[in-house]
Amino acid sequence: MKIFSGNSNKKLAGSIASYLGIELGAADVVSFPDGESFVKINECVRGEDCYAVQSVCGKPNEMLMELLIMIDALRRASAARITAVLPIYGYARQDRKDQPRVPITAKLVANLLTAAGADRVLTMDLHAAQIVGYFDIPVDHLHAFPVIVKYLKDKNLKNPVIVAPDTGSVKNAYSYSRMFGCGLAIVAKQRKGADEVEAFSLVGDVNGCDVIMIDDLTSTCGTLCAAANLVKKHGANNVYAAVTHGLLNDQGRERLSNSSISELIVTDTVPQDHAPELPITVLSVADLFGEAIRRINEDSSIGTMFSM
Repeated sequence: MKIFSGNSNKKLAGSIASYLGIELGAADVVSFPDGESFVKINECVRGEDCYAVQSVCGKPNEMLMELLIMIDALRRASAARITAVLPIYGYARQDRKDQPRVPITAKLVANLLTAAGADRVLTMDLHAAQIVGYFDIPVDHLHAFPVIVKYLKDKNLKNPVIVAPDTGSVKNAYSYSRMFGCGLAIVAKQRKGADEVEAFSLVGDVNGCDVIMIDDLTSTCGTLCAAANLVKKHGANNVYAAVTHGLLNDQGRERLSNSSISELIVTDTVPQDHAPELPITVLSVADLFGEAIRRINEDSSIGTMFSM
């Protein structure tokens, strides 16, 4: 097998390659002065099982184009099979037509990956599970809970309770509550705008508990911070937030620094560059992706990776 990386998350791609005991494939992924992306594969891939690793984040338009061009380059170089590895699937929040005259961009991205020549997709914690159905090629959907649950269990929290910070994360939070064997609480919210959220109701008991809020991604931290303030008012002790994709912007960092959240736990699906004083812990999912790639290469089961 051969693993190639775009420019969005080379550190994670390198760690995946290290897990597999191989070097990253040699490739030039650059931008011309006019902004066009260019990819050149610098080694033979004829007949090889190739994996193109790219987190579609930061500059999602540019990173997506890099990935599409890399897939096209591998296809034209006669790779036997090409797997697009997206630690974070860009545009996943645009997964439905919930108002007139808007696109379903998550489906468009699926079409683009297929048209570019991807034979299968490997990704993690999609914002909406139905995105898997947007593809007519195989999709392996990984979850970050093995590394997150292990980290949180090692903390020996006092009387933990899992909290869904909004109704959209209830199913995920319920799964975590089963793994911890603890209670579940749900926060109902009202969104005032694209970056402003008001948490206004709590279903469940958090009094005297260490709260663990579960979500798939955050950027402005509006939902998490509003939920954290609400559970604190209801008597919660420490408040932890576990989020797979930490897409924190400046507003999110500011909110986090002034919030009731004791610790924000994220993974390295998104490159993390934040001030050391922020209460952020980064867990690596490189081994999960590396093991999944090894099993895909060997045509063995990935489902068994998720038995706790």
